[in-house]
Amino acid sequence: MDVDPLRPEPPRPRRSSRTGAHERPKLNQHRSFWLELPILVVIAFGFAFVVKSFLVQPFYIPSGSMENTLAVGDKVTVNKIVFKTREIHRGDIVVFNGVDSFTPEVTFTAPTDLLGKGLGWFGRTFGFAPPDERDFVKRVIGVGGDHVVCCDVSGRVSVNGVALDEVPYLYPGNAPSEQPFDILVPPDKLWVMGDHRAASSDSRAHLGDPGGGFVPVDRVIGRAFAVILPLSHARILAIPPTFDQPGLTTSAAG
Repeated sequence: MDVDPLRPEPPRPRRSSRTGAHERPKLNQHRSFWLELPILVVIAFGFAFVVKSFLVQPFYIPSGSMENTLAVGDKVTVNKIVFKTREIHRGDIVVFNGVDSFTPEVTFTAPTDLLGKGLGWFGRTFGFAPPDERDFVKRVIGVGGDHVVCCDVSGRVSVNGVALDEVPYLYPGNAPSEQPFDILVPPDKLWVMGDHRAASSDSRAHLGDPGGGFVPVDRVIGRAFAVILPLSHARILAIPPTFDQPGLTTSAAG
């Protein structure tokens, strides 16, 4: 049949692109997301593990030994590199491993199943669960060479003959110490005490133990420098002014 060149050709039906070209890319995008998600999770956990291991670690406060400075359940950030750039100072709040020198203040039943162990590791890593029973948080009162005594005629702790005004951090109603002591801190060791003296098993409680109540400097994990949770407690943990007294820097050895 001849086709009239002047007669327009009838329009051809168009194929719907909605069911093909548009849906295919969307499907591929969803599939790509679910394939990449495990990789992103692994990278995120790897990054968090590196940060926790070498830089900053969240730490859950498990006991009341540092009240009212730190309350049970507070989450603090611990700087793990600061003491590689400076020495530990009197007044620093430190987290340390008390193996062979301190006994646990709070005990927990460790899970035995794989899931429980994994959740426990996750909680400790990100500061949402109590730390290892061997980890402690206390305030440094004396460093190597210091002569620390309690109590003077006014009932205060003194370091190198200088009485400490501990009112800014001492738990209200607590005496600086109900237990007298007179010690010389050995080199590379620390004398530590909790701010809640009546509820803290610190250096005083271990005077008769093999370690003499002292914490080796190389057992210190880092410095607690801020409370991050709960938000109502959030603040920077600065060294109190009482430790700025010039006489404290004079060691007993000198």
